[in-house]
Amino acid sequence: MPTLVNYSGDDEFYSGGSFYPNPMDLGCMFSIVSQVDVYCPPSKRPRISAPFIFGRNELELDKKPSIEVLPDECLFEIFRRLDGGKEKSSCACVSKRWLMLLSSIRKAEICHESPVSNDVDMVTGDEDQDLESDGYLSRCLEGKKATDIRLAAIAVGTSSRGGLGKLSIRGSNSLRGVTNLGLSSIAHGCPSLKALTLWNVPYIGDDGLSEIAKGCNLLEKLDLCQCPTISNKSLIAIAENCPNLTSLNIESCSKIGNEGLEAIGRLCPKLHSVSIKDCPLVRDHGVSNLLSTASMLSKVKLQSVNITDFSLAVIGHYGKAITNLVLSGLQNVSERGFWVMGNAQGLQKLTSLTVTSCRGITDVSLEAIGKGCINLKQMCLRKCCFVSNNGMVAFAKAAGSLECLQLEECNRVTLSGIVGALSNCGTKLKSLTLVKCMGIRDMALGFAMPSPCTSLRSLSVRYCPGFGTASLAMVGKLCPQIQHVDLSGLCGITDAGLLPLLESCEAGLVKVNLSGCFNITDDVILALARLHGGTLELLNLEGCRKITDASLVAIADNCLLLNDLDVSKCAITDSGVAVLSCAEQLSLQVLSLSGCSKISNKSMPFLEKLGKNLVGLNVQHCNSISSSTVELLLDSLWKCDILS
Repeated sequence: MPTLVNYSGDDEFYSGGSFYPNPMDLGCMFSIVSQVDVYCPPSKRPRISAPFIFGRNELELDKKPSIEVLPDECLFEIFRRLDGGKEKSSCACVSKRWLMLLSSIRKAEICHESPVSNDVDMVTGDEDQDLESDGYLSRCLEGKKATDIRLAAIAVGTSSRGGLGKLSIRGSNSLRGVTNLGLSSIAHGCPSLKALTLWNVPYIGDDGLSEIAKGCNLLEKLDLCQCPTISNKSLIAIAENCPNLTSLNIESCSKIGNEGLEAIGRLCPKLHSVSIKDCPLVRDHGVSNLLSTASMLSKVKLQSVNITDFSLAVIGHYGKAITNLVLSGLQNVSERGFWVMGNAQGLQKLTSLTVTSCRGITDVSLEAIGKGCINLKQMCLRKCCFVSNNGMVAFAKAAGSLECLQLEECNRVTLSGIVGALSNCGTKLKSLTLVKCMGIRDMALGFAMPSPCTSLRSLSVRYCPGFGTASLAMVGKLCPQIQHVDLSGLCGITDAGLLPLLESCEAGLVKVNLSGCFNITDDVILALARLHGGTLELLNLEGCRKITDASLVAIADNCLLLNDLDVSKCAITDSGVAVLSCAEQLSLQVLSLSGCSKISNKSMPFLEKLGKNLVGLNVQHCNSISSSTVELLLDSLWKCDILS
């Protein structure tokens, strides 16, 4: 009988007899691995039809089943005549040798016996009911689970269960890592594959990916990251065999360069998204050819690649379909490159632009982008050290369609520039975000207060230490219609700055984040609840150490729509929790009490009452709540996700 094997999860196969003490139990189902798609149906007790083989003594026959003496060529001829996926899965469970042989059979090599005659005819996979699939299955292998054996098992097992559509391999087993052999198994057995992700797989090279290109012609998405042995040869093979490719992501692939990108642009007419990061061989020639020939490209991301002004000029001229553009770490692109990109008038459909750590972004080039990209709605500038107040005001005047403006670590921009941008942005700006802009400080403006920006609905100022009470009061007067406010990490904010902001907001605040504003007191929350309790849905007060139970009383009485409340690390006690639980009109769904040291076991009945509506409760680092109380909460609030 064939040698039965057991799979323990570490790719070790054990020879010998059955693992069942009674041979009649061999009809039981067993799996090659719990997470791999190999199915073994009940089978009859096997027969031994070859009691004697010339050249072998009886002792050797006892050690090795007779079928194992067959060479691979004979087994291959047998396996390619198996009718269905279940039979193949059963054979795959016998041994590693059988599994790998089964996974090496290509679709075109599958053979069936005709039901009318005994002649064996080669047929295509389209005539095999078992192999017809839409490719809706998805598999992900990470770390030590990523081995050739598992890939072979996936290839054999998914062929009769809908087909593999998406495969992700992230990392590799240090001892038995994924190689070209494992990827070839997928290429042979999974023609329905449409999305492939390879991250940090040093042993997979051109041979494996070229097999994917030949066997998986339906491939639409390819993501390669830290694949040091994959080169242009693989990309050319993908381009020649996968015309449906729509998305290409290449990161830290040291052997991929211009030739591969040129082939992709020329032979993949459906390509609409491309991302290239940290590939030293990628230069102007590859990027320009890709962008000038792939006419349907709508999303482009170029990060830390060795391109110059020429590539940006090509983007400006040929990027007629681009709607989303991300440029980061382009150290060899100057002001002229960005200026030409804006003035080329080709980016008419561009709606979102993100620029990070590019020295070529200056006041002059920023204004050119604003004038040339007439439909630009979202602009994000990160670590652009040469952008100043003049550039911000000029850009705001030129970008008439701008709806969202985000500045991060742009330290030459001051409060004067922000006020100037708000007063010149037109009537469409809805969101303003400032993060770690060290140039913004409280100051007295040397001119009269400009007209307000009535279109702004969201204001986020995070971790700008110079943005204090005076700055907040000024911005509040300029933006009377804001509904979302995020001031997290502004330790300089006090009641004197927040109260005028709350009074000037006419539309009613919906979301307020004051985490880390440890100088505010209950007076702010009382005013917030009184003025905006009818619209407030989210309130974050994490780390506001001066907030006490008085704030919870005001919230319970006035905030009818509040569903998310975070009072972590506040001076809240059991009495405050009791007040919340008694507010019948309050319908909290998420409550965070993390780090509230004054909350004890006495809050148990109040939390249970609140738990009728809660879907999330955080009581981490509440040292006065015992573990037994937490266990009781877990039992009683079984519908609620509790962090403890």
